[in-house]
Amino acid sequence: MEAVSYTAQWTAAARALETERGDSSTFQDPYARALAAPRGFELLEKNRGSGLAPFIAIRTRYLDESIREILSDDGIRQIVFIAAGMDTRPFRLDWPDGATVYEVDFPGLLEEKRRRLDGLGAQPRVTRHEVAVDLRLEWLPELERAGFDRTRPTLWITEGLLFFLTPEQATGLLRVLGSASAPGSWLGVDFVSQALLRSPFSQEFRRSLEEDGTPWLFGTDEPEEYLTSIGWKARDVKEPGEPSTAHDDWPFQVQPRDRKGPSRSWLVRAEYVGN
Repeated sequence: MEAVSYTAQWTAAARALETERGDSSTFQDPYARALAAPRGFELLEKNRGSGLAPFIAIRTRYLDESIREILSDDGIRQIVFIAAGMDTRPFRLDWPDGATVYEVDFPGLLEEKRRRLDGLGAQPRVTRHEVAVDLRLEWLPELERAGFDRTRPTLWITEGLLFFLTPEQATGLLRVLGSASAPGSWLGVDFVSQALLRSPFSQEFRRSLEEDGTPWLFGTDEPEEYLTSIGWKARDVKEPGEPSTAHDDWPFQVQPRDRKGPSRSWLVRAEYVGN
């Protein structure tokens, strides 16, 4: 199904599996299984052993907690999900009064997501606007037509996206977000390391991604320095498997940060400070 990207499908499948762990689950997404069709579980099975499913679970919890923490004061009330995919946070999280969520993605995907959620009787728990655009083109004007106000601080969530972009595209996107960020704006984002993209141990996984037309292209070994160079100040950087990001099924040991060469994934909260 072209309207629902492979990445949206396997992300929903991983969230369904985590939800169905019962008492040991780290979050609950009751809509995820219905949103994983048609190939989400097949894709997870194809990449078994890569750590993909527990990584998505860890990332989901990290960004859930980041959203709660960043919105815990009265500073930010507009939230934008870039390449929202089959994310259901507007339907499953608690939101502060006055919050507005914008979900930005391709028209076909948002239409299919709406159809499935309507079939489940799902109701958003926050004011929610769909912004149907081609992210490869100029999309900020459409976001503003939906009600986005660039003079107000924003929380941007860019989840599971940047490693599928070229370095130029990834940097360009984060610069665009910065250009629309008022003082006090924040970013929740994840990266992989360049070392992971080069590692022979990830070669089979990366080959599988290429076969499905979703190769990983961008990574950074120094997320703090990279973000600083484009106007974002990292305030929190975690790796899966640290005490605060632990998961029963995470298969890899966290290596000391000063050790060069290990494959890494990064979970980041950053504040916009400008260039």
